[in-house]
Amino acid sequence: MAHRGSSSDEPQTPTGPTPQRPGPSRRSTPRHMGRGPRLLWLKIVSGVLALALAAGVGVVVFKIVGLRDSITTSPLNLSTGGPGLPVDLSRDPVQILVLGTDTRDGTGGKYGSNDSSSGWGKSDVMMLVNMSADRKRVTVVSLPRDLLTTIPSCTDPETGQVYPEQQSAQLNAALSYGGPGCTVAAVNEMTGLEIDHFMMADFNAVKELSTVIGGVDVCVNEPINDSYSKLKLPAGVSSVQGEQALAFLRTRHSFGDGGDRGRIRAQQSFLASMARKIQSEGTLTNVPRLYSIAEAVVSNLTVDEGLAEIPRLLALADRIKSVDLGKVAFVSLPTQASPVDENRLVLDEEPAQELFRILRKDGDVTAPEVNAAGSSGAQSSDAQATDGATGDTGAGTPNSDDGGAAADASTAPGNDPTAGEDVPAFDPAVQPVQVINASGAADRGEEMAKQLHELGYLLAAPVAGDAERTTTQLFYSAGFEQVAQSLAKELNVPQANVLVSGDYYGVALSVGQDFASGKQLAKTGGVAGGFKGQTADQVTCQQSGAF
Repeated sequence: MAHRGSSSDEPQTPTGPTPQRPGPSRRSTPRHMGRGPRLLWLKIVSGVLALALAAGVGVVVFKIVGLRDSITTSPLNLSTGGPGLPVDLSRDPVQILVLGTDTRDGTGGKYGSNDSSSGWGKSDVMMLVNMSADRKRVTVVSLPRDLLTTIPSCTDPETGQVYPEQQSAQLNAALSYGGPGCTVAAVNEMTGLEIDHFMMADFNAVKELSTVIGGVDVCVNEPINDSYSKLKLPAGVSSVQGEQALAFLRTRHSFGDGGDRGRIRAQQSFLASMARKIQSEGTLTNVPRLYSIAEAVVSNLTVDEGLAEIPRLLALADRIKSVDLGKVAFVSLPTQASPVDENRLVLDEEPAQELFRILRKDGDVTAPEVNAAGSSGAQSSDAQATDGATGDTGAGTPNSDDGGAAADASTAPGNDPTAGEDVPAFDPAVQPVQVINASGAADRGEEMAKQLHELGYLLAAPVAGDAERTTTQLFYSAGFEQVAQSLAKELNVPQANVLVSGDYYGVALSVGQDFASGKQLAKTGGVAGGFKGQTADQVTCQQSGAF
């Protein structure tokens, strides 16, 4: 790729004799400095400082060597093309494929049996991370494990077994064809990228990491008691770590429609929350803390040989330590149901190829000028009301969270299909809107209902409030997506918090603690161009059992 820099980003050791530092000039030494007691004192202080410095360096070296010995490595790319040029972490854009393996090795059968004949298992989680060359952006693209794609021929580096090319194979199976390098090869072929590194973690890594950082806050709209993943959470915000953190990331049946899309949304929310916590606590500028995190996960981590040195891992942390949370974007790969198997996904080609193009150009998916294929005109992330800022290009599209269950918004009551461009597509005066006060502020429901009346939503009415919720959300039932999107634009509700739901008829505005006063929410970042996802500064809650 054109962005590649020099073949090595490690400092070069100078050759030849080491220059000798000149000794002190006799003429420049004050006479009184020759006194014995003071000279002795200076020698003692110098000696102590030298010993302290040596001890500190020794500890760092010991830690590096110890951690390096704990890391498992595997080849980066198992395709015939092999790995490309080394990336310069100091100046190039960097792509890292992050994998979570579902192998049950070492778990004592706690999470069920491993159904893969390969010791690698399959990829439970796949995320493509792009760190921009200017160090100002991080884009994380979630790749569904149910995605059907081409897996190129791969040779297992340990056994020598050759796996032939697989057409229309499930992407998460690539891991079992020789390890992470085969998944890298498959993603390279699909995206046109040249992935620089990979990191693969197992179940234990998730538990250890979430514990060492003191837990991660997650939010759910209803109580969760999932017999499959063993996730148990009350409604609202909870801090999860260890087993519960792992269960939250693995849960499928309790989020969204029970498929991979709902789980991906929960994973993005978890990572956004973790990013907020790590940045607020200054973890990325605290080398001892970084080492403690590294120590917690390296024994459960597999990386490519180029990323096996701990200093390179720390260099990655250095690249993102000052990134604005509004520029840390979590994006779902645009997909649609497979025409041959509704339980599998295929690329939604036009927007997916546009996303790949943006990544290849080291572009910004949060920039207002970003446009998904098929859309027209620049639009900001908070002004994408009617053409689907979350990837829902209209209710009922395969890319929507409801899997195509919602009816077209043109069927909303009061809608006029013949209306001109300057006329609203629906009559706000006849739209049913419930206002739920979950902010904790007295009479906030009545205040917001009155504001909506002023905006023309004459049927807006306060209803009995739920328990307090951290964040404001808009829920809509089938046929009311445009109404919800219009309200989202008026109130600055992030697209990540506009959700289809079967719990309400029409539109329901749940006013959270972040909207206890004022007429609009404070603006946050957002994913632009019709793509679906959220930025790390946006707090989201998971909806369950509503589809």
